[in-house]
Amino acid sequence: MSVEPSIHLAIGAFDGVHLGHRAVLHSAREAARADGGIVGVLTYDPHPSKVLRPEAAVPLIFTRAQKDDRLTEAGAQLIHHEKFDRAHAGIEAADFPKWLKQTFPHLKSLHVGSNFQYGRGRAGNGETLIAHGAAEGLGVRLVSAVGLGDETVSSSRIRQCLASGDLDLANAMLLRPYEAEGTIIGGRRLGRTIGFPTVNIAWEPELKPAFGVYAVEVIFEGEAMPAVANYGQRPTVESGPVAPLLEAHVLRGTAPTTGDAVRIRWVRRLRSEQKFADLAALQAQIAKDSAQAKQALGLLG
Repeated sequence: MSVEPSIHLAIGAFDGVHLGHRAVLHSAREAARADGGIVGVLTYDPHPSKVLRPEAAVPLIFTRAQKDDRLTEAGAQLIHHEKFDRAHAGIEAADFPKWLKQTFPHLKSLHVGSNFQYGRGRAGNGETLIAHGAAEGLGVRLVSAVGLGDETVSSSRIRQCLASGDLDLANAMLLRPYEAEGTIIGGRRLGRTIGFPTVNIAWEPELKPAFGVYAVEVIFEGEAMPAVANYGQRPTVESGPVAPLLEAHVLRGTAPTTGDAVRIRWVRRLRSEQKFADLAALQAQIAKDSAQAKQALGLLG
């Protein structure tokens, strides 16, 4: 008779799956490795802020699919997205471990950040989780926050960095670079007229990064193609405010075409978006941007 493996559960919102989140996953991985168990993740959909404070809901860094991909990469073998609603938010802190045992019958240990809060009114914290978990036979590990520079790594800090254009720091906290995912859509083909054809990506993130020009990689069918991208409202060619657009000019390789699904890996921010006097000035700047992007991406010549 086979025995079901124990579950060692990391709990959190995990938006970004940053260095601090990975430390929590690593703790669960160590516990699972010690007894031949599996690494589980409990996360929430929607994000709790969308239910508890919808007027100031957190704009998410990544989609659910992107988060799952990064959680799996970090070692998750089981990912459970719990629907977060008022009923779940109303579970008393003392009853939370009991609910966990019911949801995950083979649960053995819990792994959370040291600032973890849970239960009705967020009354529970790491210390109470240790006590409440023990009553259900669960081990609890509190994982210390990870620092980078003078501050703690956090999803909110990453959001601030992306919104302000500090891509280098955001990427350092994410460990794996920031990415956009979308499908190539048709455009006005203005880039072709000035020698820099672009692919336009259908992408509407909750968290909008700073408008500007970036050195990126366009990833299609397993190939990462170096490119220079612009994210913004294209003030030189648009007469008024428009919806932001992500467009990329592939520097080497064959660009994907309309309908292709791609990932855009953001490597380096080159400059802010700006309005030029005419298309000739824009063309000259794109040539400079392309040269900078080649350097940032390690291309010679």
